Amino acid sequence: MARVSGFPPPTSLFSLFLLAFAILYSTPSAYAVKFALPASRYPAAKCIWNSVHNNQLVIVTANVSPGANQRVDIEIVDSSANKNVYLNKKGIKAETRLAITSHADGEVGVCLKNTLEGETKDASSLARIIDLDIDIGADAVDYNAIANQESLSGLETEVRKIEGVLKEIIEDMEYLQRREQRFTQTNLSTSARVKNFAWFTLISLTCLGVWQIFHLRAYFKRKYLID
Repeated sequence: MARVSGFPPPTSLFSLFLLAFAILYSTPSAYAVKFALPASRYPAAKCIWNSVHNNQLVIVTANVSPGANQRVDIEIVDSSANKNVYLNKKGIKAETRLAITSHADGEVGVCLKNTLEGETKDASSLARIIDLDIDIGADAVDYNAIANQESLSGLETEVRKIEGVLKEIIEDMEYLQRREQRFTQTNLSTSARVKNFAWFTLISLTCLGVWQIFHLRAYFKRKYLID
């Protein structure tokens, strides 16, 4: 069958569809934030939280500006029931690159503290600038290193990137499906409990009404009000 000129073949349409799907429906997996972290003798942790899936690669790159009498500590934790602590590093300087693999679905938090050390006159004005980059999933993979190691062409490298994005989309869909199943089970369990409570209430009221009838009948008989 002849193909009309000017239209891509079906395989190209399918590739374009996959590419458009990956671009439009993939959630952003790279996060960057820059902020000032005030110094204190007993500092409170400033945490940046990001959603992750189980067994997902997370790379944290922290650039810390110079600052006298200040120590910046970093800790990576998650929001699971186990409260996993992946890394705890004290006194990070300049550029620090950390990599972890998540242990559960949920959120991973990158927490930083700026502890004041030594004596200083105006401690309230001391702060260090933090430039924080967080790469999750496919964005955390160094495809250039993979291309050099496996001798991949530019097109093959792009296909590998799209494959990683599509894998993340599938994981997102499976995670949403598991959540939907869990919510459905919770709704069914709640509905069953409400139904059982309704039946218990109805039976209890019926029994109480019957008991009241017999009790009043016996009372009226004792008072010779009825035969």
